[in-house]
Amino acid sequence: MRIKSFVLALLLSPVMLFAQKAGPERDWTNAVLWQQYSGEYRALAFQAYNFARLSLKEALWENQNGKPNCVIVDADETIIDNSRFQGYEIQHGVSYVPADWTTWTSKAMADTVPGALSFLKFAASKNVEIFYVTNRDEADRKGTIENLKRLGFPFVDDEHIVLKDKTSDKEPRRQKIAEKYNILLLCGDNLSDFSNVFYREGKDTKEQVDLNQKLFGTKFIVLPNPMYGDWEKLLYKEGKFTDSEKAKQRFDKLKTY
Repeated sequence: MRIKSFVLALLLSPVMLFAQKAGPERDWTNAVLWQQYSGEYRALAFQAYNFARLSLKEALWENQNGKPNCVIVDADETIIDNSRFQGYEIQHGVSYVPADWTTWTSKAMADTVPGALSFLKFAASKNVEIFYVTNRDEADRKGTIENLKRLGFPFVDDEHIVLKDKTSDKEPRRQKIAEKYNILLLCGDNLSDFSNVFYREGKDTKEQVDLNQKLFGTKFIVLPNPMYGDWEKLLYKEGKFTDSEKAKQRFDKLKTY
């Protein structure tokens, strides 16, 4: 009887009730907290932009073909931190709601990713233009420009803010920029920010990373983002699934022994 009473009390305890009620969106709690609180996140971001500065200096010596120079950067989780939005979604029991995202971008409240502002100001001081190639929508333009201007980023105007049009594929936008500019380096938190070869061509992502390893830290500057990205797609089967079904597939994908 005592054992049964203990088990019942345990199941009714706040901790257990919390665990039972926790939805699949809570899978991302540690990822968001790591970005918000860990020194390691800041260190990795500084490390990325320190490499970016060194690589840019070297590239400026090598690229002198008459075209103006530029760098291409993604926005979200590359130069600005949206972890507060992710935290909001988790606390409201959802993983991602488009209307919530539009509300968030309109607030222009995102903070800088460590090292991003300093690096882009350095690039601008060397007459290197910055293009912000992002998959934010046209509806996000006003809030994005307000946010970046408030933080002091250079080259924040309609010409240099390159939003998603008909597709999330960034390659056409990169190619259009390359027609007029030397792209000295690219910064992003997602491999699709650099090339389609990693996710959009049906190739083995890890194999392609290995083949292009010399570009990372030189031409390609990668920022840490454990919260979301194309990497998630590799976890799921083809088709549409609920958040709970996706959570089950994530669980089943875990490597163990």
